[in-house]
Amino acid sequence: MALGLAAKKAIVKEVNEVASNALSVAVAEYRGMEVAHMTALRRKAREQGVYLKVIRNTLAKRAFEGTQFEDMDAVLKGPLVYGFSLDAPGASARLFKDFAKENKHLKVTALHIGNGVMGADKLDAVASLPTRDEALAKLLATFKAPVSKFVRTVNEVPTKFVRVLAAIKDAK
Repeated sequence: MALGLAAKKAIVKEVNEVASNALSVAVAEYRGMEVAHMTALRRKAREQGVYLKVIRNTLAKRAFEGTQFEDMDAVLKGPLVYGFSLDAPGASARLFKDFAKENKHLKVTALHIGNGVMGADKLDAVASLPTRDEALAKLLATFKAPVSKFVRTVNEVPTKFVRVLAAIKDAK
């Protein structure tokens, strides 16, 4: 069924708003996927905070105008599903990577995060990016390490003194 002009404009507006707020986008070809698998992918996307959309590539090109993703025109070929990461930069890449293990028909074609379009070969690197909570935990551990090392060092002086006294007592 053909979409009317008003419906196309609504889709472009919706995707443009999402793309403006997204941290990254992963694009995958879904040729040959069954409806049940696509439904499962959509369910997982909702659980992980990824906005998933299947739209025509011409509409996607128009929707990406004025956003950080407007340089993706060259890679938008074939039947594509777009996954926009709204919370964590690697969420959509992680979703597609995990789902592609189960379904051979899903093939990631391109990624875009921050500074330009990347090929599917960078999928593992982007998917391994930490979530916000993981990054904060690593940052706090980095801040905590010197302080705890200092406390252990300061505590070692009286401990060593007590051990020397105990050794002298045992010797006498």
